Amino acid sequence: MTALHDMTVAALADEIRAKKISATEVAHHFLARSQADISGAFLSFNPEATLAQAKEADAQLTAGTAGPMAGVPMAHKDIFVTTDFPTTAGSKILEGYRSPFDATVVRKLGVQAGGAGMVNVGKLNCDEFAMGSSNENSAYKPVTNPWDTSRVPGGSSGGSSAAVAARLVPAATGTDTGGSIRQPASFCGITGIKPTYGRASRYGMIAYASSLDQAGPMARTAEDCALMLSAMCGPDLDRDSTSLDVPAENFARDLNASLDGLRIGIPKEFFGDGLAPGVRTAVDAALQEYEKLGAKLVPISLPRTELSIPVYYIIAPAEASSNLSRFDGVKFGHRTKDYTDLVSMYKRSRAEGFGEEVKRRIMTGAYVLSHGYYDAYYVQAQKIRRMISDDFQQAFQVCDVIAGPVAPTVAWKLGEKTDDPVANYLADIFTLPASLAGLPGMSVPAGFGEEGMPVGLQLIGNYFKEAQLLNAAHRLQQATDFHLRQPGGAK
Repeated sequence: MTALHDMTVAALADEIRAKKISATEVAHHFLARSQADISGAFLSFNPEATLAQAKEADAQLTAGTAGPMAGVPMAHKDIFVTTDFPTTAGSKILEGYRSPFDATVVRKLGVQAGGAGMVNVGKLNCDEFAMGSSNENSAYKPVTNPWDTSRVPGGSSGGSSAAVAARLVPAATGTDTGGSIRQPASFCGITGIKPTYGRASRYGMIAYASSLDQAGPMARTAEDCALMLSAMCGPDLDRDSTSLDVPAENFARDLNASLDGLRIGIPKEFFGDGLAPGVRTAVDAALQEYEKLGAKLVPISLPRTELSIPVYYIIAPAEASSNLSRFDGVKFGHRTKDYTDLVSMYKRSRAEGFGEEVKRRIMTGAYVLSHGYYDAYYVQAQKIRRMISDDFQQAFQVCDVIAGPVAPTVAWKLGEKTDDPVANYLADIFTLPASLAGLPGMSVPAGFGEEGMPVGLQLIGNYFKEAQLLNAAHRLQQATDFHLRQPGGAK
């Protein structure tokens, strides 16, 4: 019999619904496995809450009111607020914080009435306030890559990707601002998708850059991501002003559709000199598989790809400097013990609570929004952002899906880029354009590159084409076994 931790979300849901095993038994298994882990993937557990959710899932199954993934364990990135678990956003400034409400995504996936019935095992580590590409910016501890514990798992959803790859949980939530679902999914050899901006509610998701942040699922297969995304998405107009008034849909409906005639755009800018040879080999092999499946490769250009880095690192810090101003030590979060007046309390609380990368981005954002620089930097960045979006729309005139590498290299060594923030920023060059345009994008395991580390294939679709992306990913996974491979430490 297949071990519980080797089962997919879909397989576990079937086993639990068929009463071959109870949700409570499954919860016990994954709790024990996750609590024994030493990778740094988890920041907090609440076994009593987890088991209570599992018992509720069993009760709903008995009553016939259970959701489609009732009893299946998962874990939430510590950016989503939860009533039963602390929410820190990986920051000391929120250490020990307990939210009075659940994020919409948490509620939709959980055992609450109308939810999908999944059971939360714990909260997952992340770069502080989702700012980073390696998960080394967490205020608590770094996360290691289960394929090679001397390497990073990617970020900011590094805890999510590492936990899924190591079989600690079958699935997890992540957030993607500039690539923080796709890049860690690539580095850890799992599947992850960022939907169209506004598809999933941001209510209860601690904000970094409000016009870019988007929630998405991370799992081992495209099928699992489709099931979770179907539950996560849908309008939340009363709570989230950025939520789209677009009905929820079944993203798994076309998973097995033929790829005959699918036009896959290959942007020349994604295959330049900076691309590692092993990454290019793996991506090229995946593209050849698509040709065997009936797809047609079409050369395209995204001419402003290189501009996405300066544009993103103006817009995102600008929004962060505004969003993080709420952390002042007054109503919640860390408050310094040593202050003389209100201003000194603000200064000391923030200086003690925020990490170096967060401070760096707040200062950058405040600078580009300041008088005399707003027009020169922020306004110009927004204009180029629109041009990047137009580049995509022009490309989609001749192709249906865009494909290329997720990142220029495989996962790097822990500490390798710690002293060079710009080197970290450059690692996002292939994921940033889709984020700036608000397009759906995903990473699919495509093989292995340098030092035997995983490589992800990035698929980008037009607005609201998540089902088409998931179909393309699923068909590739039917033709290859990279998504089934597991790191040696995951036994």
